[in-house]
Amino acid sequence: MKGNGRNVILWLLIFSGVLFFIQSLRTARVAEKEIPYSSFKAALRDNRIEEVRVGGELLRGKLKSEDGKSVLFRTIPLNDPKLVEDLESHGVKQFAGEPQRGWVNSVLVNLLWIGVFFFLWWFVVVRQMQGGGKQAMAFGRSKAKLQSGKKQKVTFADVAGCDEAKEELQEIIEFLKDPAKFQKLGGKIPKGVLLFGSPGTGKTLLAKAVAGEAGVPFFSSSGSDFVEMFVGVGASRVRDLFEQGRKNAPCLLFVDEIDAVGRQRFAGIGGGHDEREQTLNQLLVEMDGFDTKEGVILIAATNRPDVLDPALLRPGRFDRQVSVPMPDLKGREQVLAVHAKGVKLSSGVDLTVIARRTPGFTGADLANLVNEGALLAARRNKKSVDMKELEEAIDRVIAGPERKSRMMSEKEKEVIAYHESGHTLVAKKLPTTDPVHKVSIIPRGPALGYTLQLPTEDRYLTTKSEILNRLCVLLGGRMAEQLVFNEVTTGAQDDLSKATQIAHKVVCEYGMSERLGPITYRKKSEELFLGRELGEGQNYSDQTAQIIDEEVKRLIAEAQERVKKILTDHRAALDTLAKRLIEKEVLNGEEINAIVDGGGPERVQTAAVPPVSPDPGGAAPGFVPAPSPA
Repeated sequence: MKGNGRNVILWLLIFSGVLFFIQSLRTARVAEKEIPYSSFKAALRDNRIEEVRVGGELLRGKLKSEDGKSVLFRTIPLNDPKLVEDLESHGVKQFAGEPQRGWVNSVLVNLLWIGVFFFLWWFVVVRQMQGGGKQAMAFGRSKAKLQSGKKQKVTFADVAGCDEAKEELQEIIEFLKDPAKFQKLGGKIPKGVLLFGSPGTGKTLLAKAVAGEAGVPFFSSSGSDFVEMFVGVGASRVRDLFEQGRKNAPCLLFVDEIDAVGRQRFAGIGGGHDEREQTLNQLLVEMDGFDTKEGVILIAATNRPDVLDPALLRPGRFDRQVSVPMPDLKGREQVLAVHAKGVKLSSGVDLTVIARRTPGFTGADLANLVNEGALLAARRNKKSVDMKELEEAIDRVIAGPERKSRMMSEKEKEVIAYHESGHTLVAKKLPTTDPVHKVSIIPRGPALGYTLQLPTEDRYLTTKSEILNRLCVLLGGRMAEQLVFNEVTTGAQDDLSKATQIAHKVVCEYGMSERLGPITYRKKSEELFLGRELGEGQNYSDQTAQIIDEEVKRLIAEAQERVKKILTDHRAALDTLAKRLIEKEVLNGEEINAIVDGGGPERVQTAAVPPVSPDPGGAAPGFVPAPSPA
C-alpha cells in the first residue's frame, strides 16, 4: 500500500509539472499580440516602440498602446533596409537580432515532445499491461492466508466445551511434532480431518488451535475463494494451495465452509462440467495424490456434512470426521470462563448459574452474552460486570433488546398479560416440566412478550408425553384469551405455527401415532442444486395423507381440551398472574411460584411438557427449545 501511494504521488507531480510547462509556453505565445508591419511602422513613427528583437522570419518586441500600457507584439517583417536607422532615429531604447532557428533545432524540439509522449505511454500503458499479465498469471493462485507466527497463537487453552473433539485432534498435533514416532510402526496419519457441527460451536477456532499447538504453518481459506466466474480458476487455486503446502511441510491447510465446493455432483439437471465440479474433482485428486509422509494435513469445516460428495468423505481423503457439538452444562461454564478472562467481573458473579440458564447456547452465543454484559455495565458507568447485567444480556441474546418505547393501549396490555399468563399457568400445572424462569410483557425484538423456561439439566431425549404437552403450553396463550375475552387475536400466530409443526413431526417423523404405526411418512423436500437428486415427491397414498391430516387435527384438538380444563380449574390463579404482570411487567420464577403454588389446588397429573416460551408477537425467539427426540 505504501509503494502504491508513492507511485500515485510521483505521477501526480510529473503530470502537474508537464501541464505547468505546456501552459507556460502557451501563455507566453498567447501574450504576444500579432500586428501587421504597417501598424509597427506607425507605432515606431509615434515613438511608442520600447524594444525590438529582429529575427530572420519574425520581429518581436514591446510597444506602448494608446492608453499607455506596455504590450508584447510580433509581426512578419518586410524587406526594409532602413529599419535600423528608423529604430535609432525614433529613440528605441533596445533592439537586437535573434539567431535563425534551423531545421535541426525544430526536429530536436519535436523529438523531445515525442520522446516525452512515448515515455509516458510506456510507463502508464505498457507497464500496466505487463502488470496485468502478471496478475493474470496470479489469478489462478490460491488466496489462502498464511498465519504468521508473530501473531498471538491460539491454543487449546482458548478452546472449551468440546473436550472429545480436542482429544481427536491431539493425535494430529503429535504427528506434526514427531512424525517419525508413527511412521516407524507403519502407521499413517489421516490425510484429512472434517470438522462438522452447528454454526458457532468453534470449528474454525479448533483448527487454529491445532496449528498453534503444533507450531507449524497454517494456511486458511474459504470454500468460496476457489470458485470464480472464469473457467478453470478454482482447480488452479486448489493445485496452488497444495503446492504451497508441500513447500512449507509440515503444515496445516484449513478450508472453511467446504460445502461451497464439496457438494454432491450431478444435482439432477445438466452435465458434470460445472466450474464447481471441476474444482471438486481437482480437490479429490490432490487429496488422494499427496503423500502422507510430506506432513501436509487438510482440515475442513462445514455446517452441512449431509450434502458433501461421498468421494470426498471416503477413507483416504477425509479419514477422520470430528463432530463439534453444542456445549453441555460443564462445557458452557468452561466457555464462559474463557471469554470472561478479559472482562472485569464482580465478586458476586457465578458463572455456573449463567451456564444453567443458557441451555442451547453455542460458544459464539456465550461470547456474545459476555460482551453484551460488559457493554451494559459500561453504559451504566459501573466498574465491573454484575449478575444483573449478565442476566439482562441473556434476555437480549435470546429475544432481543427491550422496546419500552412501543406504546400499547391498556386493552392490548391486558390481552398480552393474559396470553403470557396462560402459557405460564399451563407450564406450571403440568408435572416434570422445566421451571418457568421468567415471564414478561415488555416487548423485546419482534415479541410483545415472552415466557422463558430453563431446564435444570441437559437433556438429549424427549418422550412422547413431553412432546404432546409442548402442544399444551403452546396453546395456553390462545386459550386464555378465548376464556377471558371470548375472542382470539393474531398474537398466537407463531404459537399455532409451532404447534402444527410439532404435531406433524409426531405423526410423520417420530412414528408416535397409534393409528398409523411406527412408520415414517416424511416427504422428501430436497432442494434443487443442493447436491442431491431431485425430490421423489409424496411416497404415500392420498388416503394415508388424509389420515395424517386427521391425526394432526386430533392431537391439537386434544391438547386444546386439556388446556381449557387446566385454565378453567385454575381461573383465579390465571387472573392473579395477569394482574400482577400488568402491575410489574416482569415476574421471576419465585414470584410465579408464590402466585401459582401458594393457594392453588394440586398440580394436574398429566403428561409432561418440554420447555417452550411462546409469545403473542408473532415470530419471536423468546425461548430455548428442547432437544429433538433421537
